[in-house]
Amino acid sequence: MRSLPLFHRIAGRPVIVLGNGPMAEPKRRLVERAGGLVIDEEKAGVQQGARLAFIALESPEDCEKAATRLRDCGVLVNVVDQPDLCEFTTPSILERDPVLLAIGTSGASAGLAKQLRLRLEALLPADLGKLAQLLSDKRKEIRAKFPDGGERRQALDEALGQGGMLDVLDEKSAANFADWIGGRAPQSAQGKVVLYITSDDPEELTLRQFRLMGSADLILYEEGVSSAILDRARADAERIRLGDSEVPKGTQKGLTLILKRQKEA
Repeated sequence: MRSLPLFHRIAGRPVIVLGNGPMAEPKRRLVERAGGLVIDEEKAGVQQGARLAFIALESPEDCEKAATRLRDCGVLVNVVDQPDLCEFTTPSILERDPVLLAIGTSGASAGLAKQLRLRLEALLPADLGKLAQLLSDKRKEIRAKFPDGGERRQALDEALGQGGMLDVLDEKSAANFADWIGGRAPQSAQGKVVLYITSDDPEELTLRQFRLMGSADLILYEEGVSSAILDRARADAERIRLGDSEVPKGTQKGLTLILKRQKEA
């Protein structure tokens, strides 16, 4: 992974945008759309505590000089159309407020990111943001219904997954929320499941394996299971290599996956 994707909250905060014309204006609109305060002057921006800067000056040499000065002041810079001078890039954004999907290529091709966004636009329901807001507003009710954290994750995974009552690609999901939160708690995945890994390539995981790795609370893996495979598990799932550490007993209420290398015939 060449870049670390982050969502930076800039509402009410100064952001430097240097330059005029068709290269700078989109950056101004982007900052304003996120609630940031556009500062047009380098010195004033630094004095006001800006931590981000977009540079779109006409001369490449002026861009490089401004980037060096701002970087020396501790400001992260984005130089339009000069990826080698950028410390951050702006993704193509798909918005279903409060849901944001950011598609980036580490500066390789803005056109590719745009086309990926357009394809995804056709897939995501218009009211996906409403579903997200319901999940936020009803957090206490969800916690009360599923007090155990592992059980809660499993229930949400089942509901939000393909075919679930809150399927994220179903236009009716937001309308189904009241029935889901008021109905009987679905049986969530528990216990231990053994997965036999046949390849170091995560693209060769089956759909079932991929879903289980995205839901598991604890990953036990044999030596030889590649890091590329382990990276497909939930980021906050505990990982223990078999034989290295003592496996916790009696404390894991959610789903435990045991990853083993498929032995060659």
